[in-house]
Amino acid sequence: MRADAQRNRARVLEAAETVLARDGLSASMRAVAELAGVGVGTIYRQFPTKEALYQAILVGRLHRLAARADELAAAPDAGTAFFDFFTQVVEDATTKKVFADALAASDLDPKAGAPDLRGRIETLLVNAQRQGTVRPDAQLPEVLGLLSAACLAAQHHTWSDPLRTRTLSILFDGLRHHAPTAERSEV
Repeated sequence: MRADAQRNRARVLEAAETVLARDGLSASMRAVAELAGVGVGTIYRQFPTKEALYQAILVGRLHRLAARADELAAAPDAGTAFFDFFTQVVEDATTKKVFADALAASDLDPKAGAPDLRGRIETLLVNAQRQGTVRPDAQLPEVLGLLSAACLAAQHHTWSDPLRTRTLSILFDGLRHHAPTAERSEV
């Protein structure tokens, strides 16, 4: 792909993400083209359908999440890294929902070309457990279930920032490793 075509593609994807987040499923290719500063034909040459454009946006977002998880996996404070990534996924859930809804209405596979986030989450979890931050009995299926539930709740109820912060604080308290307290014998 020529350099100018790559720049146009990047501008189209950025503009499409903005327009789709703003306008929802009624977003028009014309609005995307205007925001990107390109013609509608430029968009259709790279993305033959609106759904193909939506899929490219979703896959791009997932790649950014994967890159963030990789970055956090190398962080010295594995507990903070784990909880920061969990928080970011929940924050992204509200805006990503419109992309997932668009793909659900099409025949495209939303996972086509998507990176493996499950393995990355497991790495963050294991790192946090090794440092003693996350309880050792929390396994990946439970963590993924909690993450999915928090994302669905954030999407369905459109959580405000303060509500998300309070809810995740409670959830994270349940995931944290708490040193057992010694039972005191009565004299």
